[in-house]
Amino acid sequence: MSTFNTIIYEIKDNIATITLNRPSRYNAFVEVMNKELNDALKMASRDTEVRVIILTGAGKAFCSGQDLKSVSGKLGERNLGDSVVNRYNPMITRMRKLPKPIICKLNGVAAGAGCSLALACDMIIASEKASFIQAFVNIGLVLDSGSSFFLPRVVGLQKAFEIATTGRKVKAAEALELGMVNQVVAHEKLDETVQEMAKKYAKAATKAVGLIKKMLYKSYRSSLEEMLQEEAYNQEIAGYSKDYIEGVTAFIEKRKPNFTGQ
Repeated sequence: MSTFNTIIYEIKDNIATITLNRPSRYNAFVEVMNKELNDALKMASRDTEVRVIILTGAGKAFCSGQDLKSVSGKLGERNLGDSVVNRYNPMITRMRKLPKPIICKLNGVAAGAGCSLALACDMIIASEKASFIQAFVNIGLVLDSGSSFFLPRVVGLQKAFEIATTGRKVKAAEALELGMVNQVVAHEKLDETVQEMAKKYAKAATKAVGLIKKMLYKSYRSSLEEMLQEEAYNQEIAGYSKDYIEGVTAFIEKRKPNFTGQ
């Protein structure tokens, strides 16, 4: 386990769990947390032992966004665009480019940049007590940390406009209906459900999963012809992997494959 001040980083059974750890402030972001989360994501990306990442929050909340108390003395003086570019954008970009699946264990409220952080994950399993709030407009700000990209692609343009401009709470049941989360479970079943899913990915063909992740996100901005070429390119890479050889061998031998992620 690596030592951080605002997050907890643990690895067990090929699963890296990153826990935002400022529960008294509902895991709100301060500058050091942005840096530590980005560093932890970098570590998980480079560590060959890690094959799946779980991202969650300590206490009752997932993440309540920017800690407004930490910036209250500089209102109207700070360049918030610089803060987005230097603190939040690298974190979100790293998540989307990370060649391993990221599961959000949504244990409570995800507000503002915390909502963006959850939507940047590849899969979201939510507690029935969880909720989303695109809270930016409630303090006179606009969407950032990728929400203007993620939200309309998930829920559609008109619903995204409503959620973003009213700043209302989207509870777990509605989030499931809108396609914002993959699954909603009883709060006491959240840990178990997420662990079961993480264990599946920890034993999966990690290289193929990473390539699929890259392809799906590239498809957002690509034509059919471009994606046909992308599929051929990535299939060539996958075809030389050890997991492909193991997968076919196991199929022929009528046994479960023992993937190594290579």
